[in-house]
Amino acid sequence: MAKALLVIDVQQLLFEGAKPPFDADNIIRRINHLTQTARAAGAVVIFIQHEQPDTPIARETQGWQLVSGLIQDENDYFVGKTTPDSFQGTGLKALLDELDVDALAICGYASEFCVDTTVRRALALGYPVDLITDAHTTADKAHLDAKTIIAHENATLCSIKSFGVVATAVSATDWRP
Repeated sequence: MAKALLVIDVQQLLFEGAKPPFDADNIIRRINHLTQTARAAGAVVIFIQHEQPDTPIARETQGWQLVSGLIQDENDYFVGKTTPDSFQGTGLKALLDELDVDALAICGYASEFCVDTTVRRALALGYPVDLITDAHTTADKAHLDAKTIIAHENATLCSIKSFGVVATAVSATDWRP
């Protein structure tokens, strides 16, 4: 089984602003551990970057750039997206097909939006998913704090059984490609 690690929306505007997401520094550290583990095992690393024209996260702006502490490699892949779904209107599925990837690990930002939507879409497309439970994050919201949102997403996404494949909860230290 060929695996790819998707790192979703770990971008400067979202992580390095006045209000960074919950546990941002540790999330970045864990993602760096994951990408190094993936590369060492020959797994594919794909950075997904959200973009929206005429905003501070437009392609090629400072806010659109990946977080400065994120370790990248010349063999990594990059996919731009404009919706919470990393597959919608992007070349992600074609890239995964080209690389013969048949399973995914997913981490990044934001737990209840882009991570949630991408996990659900991956499952619907038939990809088993390792949800890296301690390497996705969000910010506090008026109705719930970030820690509660993350716990909810971990429980909910790993309870979905109707697609034939499932999302499995795994920590960054326990994940193996």
